[in-house]
Amino acid sequence: MSRPHSSIECPNPECLHSNNSLGSRICDRCQTPLLYNYLWAVGAVNHIPTGTRINGRYGVVAPRIWLDTQPGRSPDVPSSLPDAALPYLHLYPQRLYVPGVFGFCALKGGDVAMLLENAPIDLTGKLYPAIATVWSRGTAVRQVYWLWQILQLWTPLQEMGVAASLLTPDNLRIEGWRVRLRELYSDEPEIDQLDTTEPEVGESNTSELETAEPNEGRLESTTEETTSPRSLKELADVWLTWIDGSQEALIQPLRKICQQMQSATSKEAEGAMQSSSPFGAIATQLNQLLLEQAAQQPLQLSIAGATSTGPKRTHNEDACYPITLNAAEPPQFSELLPHLAIVCDGIGGHAGGEVASQLALRSLQLQFRALLAEIAEQPELMTPEVVTQQIEAIIRVVNNLIAAQNDTQGRELRQRMGTTLVMALQLPQRIETPTGTSNTHELYLAHLGDSRAYWLTPRYCHTLTVDDDVATREVRMGRSLYRDALKRPDAGALTQALGTRDGEFLHPVVQRFVLEEDGVLLLCSDGLSDHNRVEQSWEPLTRQLFKGELTLDEAVQAWIDVASEKNGHDNISVVLLQCQVSPQYPQPLEPKLPPAPLVSQSELSESSRALLYGDEEEFESETTDFATRSRQKASPLAIAFGLAVLMFLLGVVGVAAWRQINPESFNRTWERLLQPSSQSSP
Repeated sequence: MSRPHSSIECPNPECLHSNNSLGSRICDRCQTPLLYNYLWAVGAVNHIPTGTRINGRYGVVAPRIWLDTQPGRSPDVPSSLPDAALPYLHLYPQRLYVPGVFGFCALKGGDVAMLLENAPIDLTGKLYPAIATVWSRGTAVRQVYWLWQILQLWTPLQEMGVAASLLTPDNLRIEGWRVRLRELYSDEPEIDQLDTTEPEVGESNTSELETAEPNEGRLESTTEETTSPRSLKELADVWLTWIDGSQEALIQPLRKICQQMQSATSKEAEGAMQSSSPFGAIATQLNQLLLEQAAQQPLQLSIAGATSTGPKRTHNEDACYPITLNAAEPPQFSELLPHLAIVCDGIGGHAGGEVASQLALRSLQLQFRALLAEIAEQPELMTPEVVTQQIEAIIRVVNNLIAAQNDTQGRELRQRMGTTLVMALQLPQRIETPTGTSNTHELYLAHLGDSRAYWLTPRYCHTLTVDDDVATREVRMGRSLYRDALKRPDAGALTQALGTRDGEFLHPVVQRFVLEEDGVLLLCSDGLSDHNRVEQSWEPLTRQLFKGELTLDEAVQAWIDVASEKNGHDNISVVLLQCQVSPQYPQPLEPKLPPAPLVSQSELSESSRALLYGDEEEFESETTDFATRSRQKASPLAIAFGLAVLMFLLGVVGVAAWRQINPESFNRTWERLLQPSSQSSP
């Protein structure tokens, strides 16, 4: 048996100092932060005792939990990936819930362990609790939200033949609002095995592990020995084991839903109930229950944003909404605040990228203003499927607008301008609750490209988006592990962006979340997210914001400072949407930061103005005329007339708003005003 693991290697490839004591936070030699990467081992590993060091690299800290003590080195990967690894790769877009393959480790006797990263293991090397353990302690909205996530995962996992992963309660782990899978279980257990025909994995010495015993190389599975597809009835049977511990208001509705799931006893019956995402009748009822519970919480939203050229660039190809930091005037489309947040990162050269991001921003603002007006008049709730389709349609319209601009200017291939997109829409739908109508707390997130979204609380940082780049494509297609794909020279090249192709070939990712805890949504361009700067810096900034030590604008500036100091190579855009559902929340301090050298989204370079508005002379003429008209002094009579018109318009808008918001009060007042004239009539 190897000696117990007691040290960890520096991840800095130029240092790799190996004698850092476990528990240390920085390298003794180069002061680089140490990386504690805990992995979940899949295979014949249950019998390996805690304290063992395997192949001189992996320390067993608990059954099936291994610490990589050489995090700066690449793991071993066979030349041909085993079948058991493929579902993890194909489900990479679901990495918010599903772990990924880190690498492999050869064991004594020819066995191989598959090591999973992004597993539900905390920073101390302990598994997050199983859902059955925490179920009774969850709030009503969180209990339904957990079930909703499981139901959403059912279809993609069933398509990959691993729906059994959702039928083992101990495999379902909970981190706050999020359901996380410990591993994937095949619906056909005979596939759950590693191909050990290759004599070696990398250059590992299989004799170094003296505590392992030979076996047949199978990955352990708790699924039954059956090849039949998993059914909704089985899922309902699992849910029913938790129902008695639910909040009282949920017991009967959830029992009714489970009974309907159990009625789908055949593949045909289940297919009849199934719709696009994820199941028609069941999803509709569960969604209604989820929104009813969420709406009983208060919801307060605050938003702030800014964009900067960064310390090394001269032009800003980013655009974001809103810009609030040091803004001289309120943001445009103020009626969209605080429900809409957008970040765009232009591509195609400083002129093309600048135009594309601005064009996308303005078009999205107009489109979503129309959507919100439509929703305000809608008497019934729009389902997540309908809202998703609406958002996708809006994105395609904006895409085609930029693509048409490319065609008009004769731009081809790499010369075509485009932009990334990450945007959030807090949909202000309202639903009846015991105390009246309330916001449904729905948050829709859409993205294309490599701009990102994060959910931050004082306890965790969740990356909500997956980059649309070549590295991700290689993993999703089952051709490579992510770490290997990152070694490609084109790993960061975008596979999707707004405007680079026709909208019918565009596949925006739209997700729906429910706001049921205090948190901050961070949207940013890669000027901040590159080199994992958010993952490295989120904790102190988030804690300061939650304690009220920073205003939201100050937090935006702090993130821009992080990007400028630690990256600095690109433009930077940051939008923060703070969501508060707790009745009592710390009040932030007054702003105290000095003005920052930020760039207004309306400031375009001359070449960008020419691209966006066409003929440069015509644009200059129009802007000159407008500036001249603005500077002309109005006569006193014109000023008086203008004020009278303004007061009249404000009165009309006020009466219309009164009628829209409180029609009963408006009608009563209107009748009283008309009553005298009707009495004096003969």
